[in-house]
Amino acid sequence: MAVVAPKQRLMDAAAELFSSIGYAETSLRHIASNVGIKAGSVYYHFESKDEIYTDVLLAGMDLMIDGFQAVETDSNSTSMRETLAEHVVGHLKVLHANLAYTSLHVTTFRTAPAAVRRQLVPRRDEYEAMWTALLRAALPNTPVSEISILRLALFGAMNSSIDWFDAGRGSLEEFAEVITDAFWAGATERQQRVAQ
Repeated sequence: MAVVAPKQRLMDAAAELFSSIGYAETSLRHIASNVGIKAGSVYYHFESKDEIYTDVLLAGMDLMIDGFQAVETDSNSTSMRETLAEHVVGHLKVLHANLAYTSLHVTTFRTAPAAVRRQLVPRRDEYEAMWTALLRAALPNTPVSEISILRLALFGAMNSSIDWFDAGRGSLEEFAEVITDAFWAGATERQQRVAQ
């Protein structure tokens, strides 16, 4: 069994607490207690709760970016619709496999301290740019001004699943197929109407 480094153990504990009880309610004492150390020992690895929070959010964003890039590398799709479907599945799998880290971007980013948000914006922008490029390639006749709206709508459909998805009612792949079908049908139909 692999030994988890103390800093990673602290981040894992913090991620779980931030996602379960919230940023404001989580203290360094809570985090330290969850890994069996004294609160003062946290300062050996992190200067503040904000630093831990920032690192957890950055790690969550890195997981999403790595997941997107892995789909790009492994893709065998023969159409833009298939490519989109692969990315929807990839997003959902990474999101749900790492909820303590990834869900924070959905649930707490807007209420995070301003200094934390400033550090996160470039990484979030990087991920959004990947999706924007994908959607522009998939929907070349859709006005650029609408692509960001479509991206936000697609993110909303995928990310809201953290509140209700239950593997007992179906797989992520099945859910991804439904999302992709609905999104693709609506976006391509609108593209055709706008182009006329």
